Amino acid sequence: MAIETERLILREWREADREPFARMNCDPAVMEFLPALLSRQESDAMVDRIEAHFAANGFGVWATEQKATGEFIGFVGLWIPRFEAHFTPCVEIGWRLAPAYWGKGFATEAAQTAMQYAFGELRLKELVSFTTMANIRSRRVMEKIGMTHDEADDFDHPSLPEGHTQRRHVLYRKTASRE
Repeated sequence: MAIETERLILREWREADREPFARMNCDPAVMEFLPALLSRQESDAMVDRIEAHFAANGFGVWATEQKATGEFIGFVGLWIPRFEAHFTPCVEIGWRLAPAYWGKGFATEAAQTAMQYAFGELRLKELVSFTTMANIRSRRVMEKIGMTHDEADDFDHPSLPEGHTQRRHVLYRKTASRE
């Protein structure tokens, strides 16, 4: 299954995506607001988890390519977080793009399409998205796709230890509008 936007294709992962994805995952700019850079083995294990998530749930984070060039630019999609928090169980909308594709509206374009899929095809009632407090770029995407933030929802990410500089996270929500 593939979903097309004006400039992008959200699709199943291919073996050829693993190498550019691994490059992204060891790029300090891409991973600035994530706990650590990933080795090639850790990156490949993440792709394996993504594919297993699709198999188990029928949705996940799609490999995302630019239509004009066919280049893999990152991922955008839906994910069920594996940790417990005040807002779980839930479905998260998220993205990770290579820096060459930042600032071009690709994350917003693909996330809007993923959100339409979540509320339309999957009939989900709500989506969440979360990131570290300092990740202004992702927070802007969340706001552009209509998500809202309430400070009362902010949380300490349970996968990060006490005292970790990125432990505090903001939570954004978007509820489906049913007509």
